[in-house]
Amino acid sequence: MDYKKSKAPTNTVTRNIVELSDDTGNIYESVAIMAKRANQIAAEIKQDLNKKLAEFSSYNDSLEEVFENREQIEISRYYEKLPKPTLLAAEEFEQGQVYWRDPAREKVEED
Repeated sequence: MDYKKSKAPTNTVTRNIVELSDDTGNIYESVAIMAKRANQIAAEIKQDLNKKLAEFSSYNDSLEEVFENREQIEISRYYEKLPKPTLLAAEEFEQGQVYWRDPAREKVEED
């Protein structure tokens, strides 16, 4: 997923607690869902970054000075400018793009 195309803000935004708790009925549950999604997004971003930076890694064990590649720096800057995973997760949650379910609640409804 290209997170740069996301409309999530790159800085902190004040959010309405009532709107966040509309879907779940509980603000703490909403925050927990967004936190889990933020962890997933962070893992995806880290995996992408590691994959791109692995192309530049050298397998020499010499004590030579490490030269930084201009492309490496550009890749790092790109990832630094991305919105934080928590902001991306909050935006996805507000847009209704996060799938979640509560097995305990489903079990109670079945009985």
